[in-house]
Amino acid sequence: MILDRDGVINEDSDDYIKSPEEWHAIDGSLGAIAKLNQAGFKVVVATNQSGVARGLFSKETLHAIHEKMENEIEKVGGHLDGIYICMHHPNDDCDCRKPKTGLFEKIKHDFPAEFDSAILIGDSFKDVETAHNMHCTPALVLTGKGEKTLHEHPELKNEIHIFENLSAAANFILRRNPHGKQND
Repeated sequence: MILDRDGVINEDSDDYIKSPEEWHAIDGSLGAIAKLNQAGFKVVVATNQSGVARGLFSKETLHAIHEKMENEIEKVGGHLDGIYICMHHPNDDCDCRKPKTGLFEKIKHDFPAEFDSAILIGDSFKDVETAHNMHCTPALVLTGKGEKTLHEHPELKNEIHIFENLSAAANFILRRNPHGKQND
C-alpha cells in the first residue's frame, strides 16, 4: 500500500506543512493505517516535498514532521514500513518527483513481492498518473485536493476507485482482502 502524505494522511495546505506543529492528521487516517498493518499490509508513504528546495523548511524539519507522523501512527497501533521523499523543486527535472517514477522504483526495489499488487492512494492527478506509470492500482480520496482533482478530471469516476477519505479506502480494501493480500 502506497500512500501520498499531504491530503491523504494529514491535512494539506497551499502554504505547505512547514513544521511539526502544522502537521494535523485527517480524522480516521491514522487508524486506517493501523488496520492495514494489522491485516498484514506493508504501508509506505511516497511524497513530493518541494518546500525543502524552496527554502520553506529544512531537511531536519521535514524529518521532525515525519517523526511526529510516525509517533502519532504508533499511538494507534500502526507503523509505516517506509517514507520515500522527493525534495526537489518542480523545475529541477529530477526523476523522483511524481508523476515521474523514481520514488516508486525505490519502493519496488525495497518491496518487490508486494509491488505488483500495490495500490496507490492519493488526492491528486499526479498520484493517479504515477500509479498508471508504475502499473499500480490507483485510488483517489476526496480529502486534500481530491475533490478538486475529481472536478478537473471527471473521467476518473469511471476509471478508478474513489473514496471519501483514507479510512473509507482502507475499509474497502480490507473487505476485499482481509488478510493483507495486495491484489485487486
